[in-house]
Amino acid sequence: MMRILLVSVLPLALLLTGGCGKKADRADDDGRLNIVTTIGMITDVVERIGGERVSVTGLMGPGVDPHLYKASEGDVTRMSQADVIFYNGLHLEGAMSDVFERMNRRVKTVAVTMSIDEHSLLSPAGYEGSHDPHVWFDVTLWRQVVRTIGETLGEVDSAGGEYYAARTDSLLAELAQLHEYVKQQAGRVPSRQRVLITAHDAFNYFGRAYGFEVRGLQGISTAAEAGTGDVRGLATFIAERRIPAIFVESSVPPRNIEAVRAAVESRGFEVAIGGELFSDAMGASGSPEGTYIGMVKHNINTIVGALLGESPTEGNH
Repeated sequence: MMRILLVSVLPLALLLTGGCGKKADRADDDGRLNIVTTIGMITDVVERIGGERVSVTGLMGPGVDPHLYKASEGDVTRMSQADVIFYNGLHLEGAMSDVFERMNRRVKTVAVTMSIDEHSLLSPAGYEGSHDPHVWFDVTLWRQVVRTIGETLGEVDSAGGEYYAARTDSLLAELAQLHEYVKQQAGRVPSRQRVLITAHDAFNYFGRAYGFEVRGLQGISTAAEAGTGDVRGLATFIAERRIPAIFVESSVPPRNIEAVRAAVESRGFEVAIGGELFSDAMGASGSPEGTYIGMVKHNINTIVGALLGESPTEGNH
């Protein structure tokens, strides 16, 4: 046990204390910036803005829960050789957040949410002292993140400044259209029916931006377990409000939502599982949901379709 522990922590300890010396040369170095990212939403933005001038390694792929993620020895090596590390911040990445801050002594690390005005951040009940990290569900806030990433790339690689700026502007224009699309889709649901119930409390920014009442079975972080009292309370709320659909999440096991569904049925009301939403992770690479824009469109189309009782293809533009 002790040998395993030493092997796992020694590279990280050396990295954090600066004991490794210069960053290792990369055999495949072709002049591109070597970027490491955490969640898929950040990876997508860096790839869109960086284009051919960057090589991007995303640590957290489809279905990975960033709240519970622990860095492997391979992750530590990748980060030690990066030119820039982009992470969400606001404690989304759990214990890794402290690692990023300490690594900043040797590798440029950027919390992409740092530019968002604190007054725009949410601190739900039970999460006092910290902000809700799920800012990407408000497209207007994510546009600020896009600017931060674009500006950082231009600072690190000044020769590509105009290239990054043009690609940033292009993505910002697409996100402005996406925001309007989400508002339009949300407006199809009568205001009293705009109730979104999911596995964990990740959609508060979405709710504020697009007029939905949001309830999550677990808290902001999936590290908090839902108890039987939480299940009963949510089931009672659903039955009393006669909410037609609840949703599972791709990065959270569905068992808790299934338990809520069963508890609702025991109260004499039938609620449907309206579909799977992408919350803390995007879809598979190469799929529409494997991009930020595709993920957001999938989510709003799934939510609206289920609450209106439409078939999966109706209204799914």
